[in-house]
Amino acid sequence: MAEGTEKLYHLQIAKGDVGRYVILPGDPKRCAKIAQYFDDPVFVADNREYITYTGTLDGVKVSVTSTGIGGPSAAIAMEELVQAGADTFIRVGTCGGMRLDIKGGDVVIATGAIRMEGTSKEYAPIEFPAVADYEVTGALVSAARELGITHYVGVVECKDSFYGQHAPERMPVSYELLNKWEAWKRLGTLASEMESAALFIAAASLGVRAGSCFLVCANQERAKAGLDNPQVHDTDIAIRTAICAVRNLIRAERTNHG
Repeated sequence: MAEGTEKLYHLQIAKGDVGRYVILPGDPKRCAKIAQYFDDPVFVADNREYITYTGTLDGVKVSVTSTGIGGPSAAIAMEELVQAGADTFIRVGTCGGMRLDIKGGDVVIATGAIRMEGTSKEYAPIEFPAVADYEVTGALVSAARELGITHYVGVVECKDSFYGQHAPERMPVSYELLNKWEAWKRLGTLASEMESAALFIAAASLGVRAGSCFLVCANQERAKAGLDNPQVHDTDIAIRTAICAVRNLIRAERTNHG
């Protein structure tokens, strides 16, 4: 807690301010857009890169909190949200496609994430896999199917340096970046993003559930191959997938508990 208050230091929220289900966009500007899908959304807090709204879906309290860019700030958000009472998280954001059949405008749902980042290493040994929660992932896949959205399900790559991906040749460690990128492609990696590995590992450490879905903005590998490479930046289809997935989880919870 922040010194002299009951509020958590970074998010500036208190226990009870959020629901157990939390959607995690990176961009703070997406929070209001996501909250519009809630019933009776209420603005809770705005501090640094963290904006929080809380409302309800199907009568159950739910929240949205932005995490900023990358693993460190995403892990902080999850840590403090868990302290405030949350236990189920869906990251919704953007990614760059890697596999040639994946285009801008598609949705990717992560089953696991390559730990090409630093945050997760301060939670778990590198041998421990960054894996999405099975129930959350199932809810996301069902949601994408219900909404008729073109989607792909599999492993994504997480990095800490955006320009390490997009300008690897000029980096002093280009030998490593280029070779590993080729390895990830040969292993069928769907897309590249920046938060899921940290969130999946932090969730395992904290004993909570996490999943991820992304809008594919573009695919640099399609561009290199001379294929059409549509550029899409409206995240609404990924947001609707996450909202529908939360509803699926709420429905499953009610069914399981009579």
